[in-house]
This record gives sequence, structure tokens and C-alpha cells, in this order.
Amino acid sequence: MALIASFSGKIRATDHEGGASSDSLNVIDENNLKQGFWIFYGKDKRLPDYEDDAKVEEGRYKDNRKSGIWKKYFASGTLQNEITYQNSRPNGYAKIYYTNGQVKEEGIWKGNKWTGDYKLYHENGNLYHVFNFNPKGKREGEQTYYHENGEKMIQGTWAEGKESGTVTEWYEDGSLRSEKNFEGGTLDVGSVKNYEPTEAVIAATVQAEPRGAGVAVARGEEIRHIGKFDGNGEHKLYNMNRQISKDGNFVNNKLIDGKWYRYDTSGILLRIEVYKNGAYVGDAPMPVD
Repeated sequence: MALIASFSGKIRATDHEGGASSDSLNVIDENNLKQGFWIFYGKDKRLPDYEDDAKVEEGRYKDNRKSGIWKKYFASGTLQNEITYQNSRPNGYAKIYYTNGQVKEEGIWKGNKWTGDYKLYHENGNLYHVFNFNPKGKREGEQTYYHENGEKMIQGTWAEGKESGTVTEWYEDGSLRSEKNFEGGTLDVGSVKNYEPTEAVIAATVQAEPRGAGVAVARGEEIRHIGKFDGNGEHKLYNMNRQISKDGNFVNNKLIDGKWYRYDTSGILLRIEVYKNGAYVGDAPMPVD
């Protein structure tokens, strides 16, 4: 019988073939390699907000490398993600969750990028994006966006990560908003057709303006060219891709009155949300060039 030490400092025995016994957990073998099923708690990871006995992550090791599906948890105990590993690298099906338990993203994660079919969800459980990525991680074929209420928002065809052909947009009530033609990601300005919103869309946009909490400034956002951002006053901020991200009046590092430019993970502008008194009141028209 060979002896191997567990992560907790206890000693467990293995059979004559060197495999861990059925009740072994957090095992380090005689070669100092992690083997079998492991569970890490707050006391092991020393992460902020996690209690000592709160589960952080769990999964299997093979020769000190993560293998198969690993689960990670929020400090609250709800599931944060399920990621498939090969040789300690994400390679396979992955599922990411919101803190409320709803699925946020799912698809195949390989080589630090999504490949194949991919879905992103709104926090209410409705679809947000349905994309297809080629093996290089670039969007290919038909791509679709949805409003939070489930209505289709944008649909078009992409090639090598760029818009190709007609891209159609809809308002939240399902009525047509615009049609635009692209070639290699370049917009044909002369092809743009914009359609007026229906009365229902207008009514929803100009509803009474409740006071909200505003939109917090994200890490990495900054003022470019001039000025210094102190969290208050009129400012225009840019994200790490040098795209405008927020423009308006800020109070205590939150956008209270102005525009929030929302992009997808590829840097495509999805919509421009308008905030007044800290509350979302509707979308501004999208630029045509």
C-alpha cells in the first residue's frame, strides 16, 4: 500500500495499482501531483467575500492538470460557471451563470475563444445573442440579437467577423427599424433605410421618468485627450477599445443624465441607451456611419 497525502494534511491509502481509493478527496500522490476529485473552499483560496467553509470550485485533476468539467461558485453559493478542461486549459462545453441562477452564456470554449454555436442570455432568461463562430473565433454566418422582451432586435450575415450583406433591425414591439447593407464590414450609406417607430414604441420611450441609480463607471473607462475624470460633472468616457462608452452628467462615478453606448464582445455597437435622473428612458437613434 502506498501512502499519499490529501490537501487537508490527512494521509490516505491507495491500492497496489496506485489508484486513489473511492473515498479519497483532494489527494496529492507520491510524486506531489494532484489526482482525482478536488474541492476548494474559501479557507483554501483566501478570496474576498468568501467564508472559510464556502465552496469556491470543484472538479477533477489528472497528474496535476484540470480535466473534465469544473464548477465554480459565487460567494453566495450559487453556481457561477461550468467549464470543460483538457490539460488545465478550457476546451469544450462551457456554461456561465448570473448571480440569480439564470444562464448567462453557453457554447464551446476552445483556445481562449468561443467556437461554433454560442448563446448569450438576458438576466430574465430570454435570449440576447445567437452567434456562430468559426474555428478562428470570428463570427461567421447568420447572427441574431434579441430585445429583453424576446422580440428580435438585429439579424444579419457575418463573414470573418464582419457584417456581409443586409443587416436588419427591429423595435421592441417587433416593427421594422432599419435595413442596412454591408460589404466586408463597411456600411453602404446609400443603402440605409430607416423606419419610424410605432405609436406603442414612442409611448414606451416617453413614459414618466422614474429616478434610478444610474450606471456605474466600469474599470478601464477613461477620458481621452483632455481633462481628468473625478466622478462628477459633464464627461465623455471611452472604453479600452477606444470606443465612446458614456457621455453625460456623472454623480459619484455614475452616469445620471446622458448616453450609455452598449457594445457586444466583438466591439459592435448594439444600442445607445438614454438615462435621465439615473433611470433608463429609451434608446437614441443608432449612427448610420
